[in-house]
Amino acid sequence: MSSAGEPTDARGRVAELHAIRAEALSGPSERATEAQHAKGKLTARERIELLLDAGSFQEVEQLRRHRATGFGLEAKKPYTDGVVTGWGTVEGRTVFVYAHDFRIFGGALGEAHATKIHKIMDMAIAAGAPLVSLNDGAGARIQEGVSALAGYGGIFQRNTKASGVIPQISVMLGPCAGGAAYSPALTDFVFMVRDTSQMFITGPDVVKAVTGEEITQNGLGGADVHAETSGVCHFAYDDEETCIAEVRYLLSMLPQNNRENPPRVGSEDPADRRSDVLLDLVPADGNRPYDMAKVIEELVDDGDYLEVHERWARNIICALARLDGQVVGIVANQPQTLAGVLDIEASEKAARFVQMCDAFNIPIITLLDVPGFLPGVDQEHGGIIRHGAKLLYAYCNATVPRISLILRKAYGGAYIVMDSQSIGADLTYAWPTNEIAVMGAEGAANVIFRRQIAEAEDPEAMRVRMVKEYKSELMHPYYAAERGLVDDVIDPAETREVLIKSLAMLHTKHADLPSRKHGNPPQ
Repeated sequence: MSSAGEPTDARGRVAELHAIRAEALSGPSERATEAQHAKGKLTARERIELLLDAGSFQEVEQLRRHRATGFGLEAKKPYTDGVVTGWGTVEGRTVFVYAHDFRIFGGALGEAHATKIHKIMDMAIAAGAPLVSLNDGAGARIQEGVSALAGYGGIFQRNTKASGVIPQISVMLGPCAGGAAYSPALTDFVFMVRDTSQMFITGPDVVKAVTGEEITQNGLGGADVHAETSGVCHFAYDDEETCIAEVRYLLSMLPQNNRENPPRVGSEDPADRRSDVLLDLVPADGNRPYDMAKVIEELVDDGDYLEVHERWARNIICALARLDGQVVGIVANQPQTLAGVLDIEASEKAARFVQMCDAFNIPIITLLDVPGFLPGVDQEHGGIIRHGAKLLYAYCNATVPRISLILRKAYGGAYIVMDSQSIGADLTYAWPTNEIAVMGAEGAANVIFRRQIAEAEDPEAMRVRMVKEYKSELMHPYYAAERGLVDDVIDPAETREVLIKSLAMLHTKHADLPSRKHGNPPQ
């Protein structure tokens, strides 16, 4: 027999189901929602609505509740257990998502909460579709002890399993402290929102207790700190709406998984469009700076590109763009910052980007104007050798189509590292303004002709003469082309057309790496 008040027919059961779902959808209370909004933050479901196509979200385990007891937990068992999980579409393509609900246990991770995340991650890997995490949680649920900590281990293990298989994007929309910060660090891209999101291993109170330093949460691990100083954050925005819109844009540039190519779109920008402005944009004098971003704008479809790590290691640019509708990854020295030299941070930034492009079948175009590696005691003691080797390893290991273009300077080891033909670039082009050499003419002349200069009646006149001689013999624009190190010297105005034709030829490129468990890249 049914108990009093319990529905006895199908219609009654369905009505009960709708009531339970309404409770799960509304969250703990209107007061909790108002408190979330008062902080300038959206709720988990509001964020998912912004991310996914309208009406496409299919929730998983909406009615999940924790089974923990003690510390009052048995009296508080809200539906979802503080995380909303499921899948939907972005521009018609499947995307999996989980979003912490800060209104429930502060978004803290417990055993049931973690199991939901594990399940949606496994589903994303099995389905071969991107995973987006909308992070707004207070770390492990202390009341559940080590069970909560073990939940993080399961997330980290799946982050690693999915790495290079499906795109993983972490969107930081609240606090992320302690071990929880390692999940975003394992993913491909990290987005943050200024003032409302922070990431750190130990918070300001612990820092003060251990070191005596006083610092705010944003000063320690805010969006600007991670976007400019640490490099942990790839993209930082002022509000959640803009941030999530940019996540959608990034997804439109990525394939569903490592077995697919990025989506190609139609382009109204002519493939054979000349770019005569480049003749004036890049000075022939190698000592004069210019903005490489303007070169990229001129080359890519409609001047539109998405720069990754825009505010960190600004002496190198890493960007996703399209050429004739095809997604490409662009790595370019930036002469406007530190003359475009390679240093520790630039090497790390570019190496990770090259690895990401190679993992997800995105052709790589490298634009060179590099005078070398940054000299200095700090760089040497900081490990510029092993950090620079990361970039070298990434290029050498990449099997996607690779095209390099030398605009002006390409000196020494930095020239070799920046995807030279000798390390496997499929095609290497140069402009007539190129200077490919072991080092600059002045430095080379001072070394090679040191004795002649010292013994000359007019050392300065002799030095000028030797510099001119070195340039004419070893640094003229066609020296590398004559030796097969450059495939062609091209008119800068025709660069876009040359790149597009080259990409079309390389579209079917296939290259196998040696059979091995995995390489051992420099750390």
